[in-house]
Amino acid sequence: MTTPSTARSAVLTLSCPDVPGIVHAVTGFLVEHDATITQSSQFDDLESCNFFMRVQFAPTTDAGLDVAALCQAFEPVAQKFGMTWRLEDTSHRERVIIMVSKFAHCLNDLLFRNSVGDLNLDVVAVVSNHPDLKPLADHYGVPFKHIPVTKDTKDAAEAELLDMVREQNVELVILARYMQILSDNLCRQLAGHAINIHHSMLPAFKGAKPYHQAHDRGVKFIGATAHYVTADLDEGPIIEQDIQRVDHSMDADTFVARGRESECRALARAVRWHTENRVQLNGNRTVVLQ
Repeated sequence: MTTPSTARSAVLTLSCPDVPGIVHAVTGFLVEHDATITQSSQFDDLESCNFFMRVQFAPTTDAGLDVAALCQAFEPVAQKFGMTWRLEDTSHRERVIIMVSKFAHCLNDLLFRNSVGDLNLDVVAVVSNHPDLKPLADHYGVPFKHIPVTKDTKDAAEAELLDMVREQNVELVILARYMQILSDNLCRQLAGHAINIHHSMLPAFKGAKPYHQAHDRGVKFIGATAHYVTADLDEGPIIEQDIQRVDHSMDADTFVARGRESECRALARAVRWHTENRVQLNGNRTVVLQ
């Protein structure tokens, strides 16, 4: 769940089969432990009969919140309702690896947002199959790791990445325009802990230069999709999407520029919501509790 700490604010997220008494049990637990709710949202999925809830809360005294003790105390409640749950200090900085190739826009956007406090990330490293973006990582004071990938070295490269994830206690891997297809094994290893971004024209415009293909076909909307990584390429549970209207007066380069804007926005929102414990899996879909 979480490591021992004393917090000024914490967040509880949970999902479980929908039965009477869940909200009462959660709110009663918080009252019993001298906590007051500052944010609360919930969703009852009538199709799957599953219940989802996110509660942010603060102490009613100056003593703070003993997060480890709360986790231990909440366990019987979670077991009673068959909950999948997480309780965490809201100040927790998620340890992440950002993976890139040669496109800089998503990486630069994430590192800038993090530098000004818009994201709450502890960026362990930028990992790339090319050396091109090392100066950008250096600019933000983030370690850069070049792991070349070829057909013959792909398995070794992925093993090296997994070693980094384990040794550095990485909680999230962000594919910020990393132009390599991950193996099924790596996707399984990172399930629920890896987010990718792609252009929303899929599957209509696959392959090279999708925005140029969209321009040639005269599309009226372009955009991007941020999703969890699965073995099914670009088909993982969707977290966020961003769209922009385009028209006949724009050239292909303008389409590309607009597309990059959407990619940055969608990825940043997905990362923020994930690290704020707002995203829960619901089969092939996600529930994002604002």
